[in-house]
Amino acid sequence: VQLVESGGGSVQTGGSLRLSCSVSGDSYIPGCVGWFRQVPGQVREGVAFIYAPDSSTYYADSVKGRFTISQDAAKNTVYLQMNSLKPEDTGMYYCAADSVGPIGMLNPLPADFNYWGQGTQVTVS
Repeated sequence: VQLVESGGGSVQTGGSLRLSCSVSGDSYIPGCVGWFRQVPGQVREGVAFIYAPDSSTYYADSVKGRFTISQDAAKNTVYLQMNSLKPEDTGMYYCAADSVGPIGMLNPLPADFNYWGQGTQVTVS
């Protein structure tokens, strides 16, 4: 299973970015896909996730109302639209996927995911 991310970059406060994550692999059964972000010295934080079978979503409180996660099931691709970006959104964003994922889409943790992307840097200044 491979996850390919794109869309990171540098923006000013208030700007927008869109991340994408394409999941491929014959053994992968579409389940939960989303993003964690990490800054040096801190634990990886769950940002937003979507559960493919019913499109249910999870957002961290810090991004609710600003970020939107969506999916194109035909392309096995998930998108994270990030608006009204703040300096505290800065970090390395890692796409993660799992055929099962966190139970009830509650408090996703890194241990809930078996597949990871390479990471894409988001910098807000």
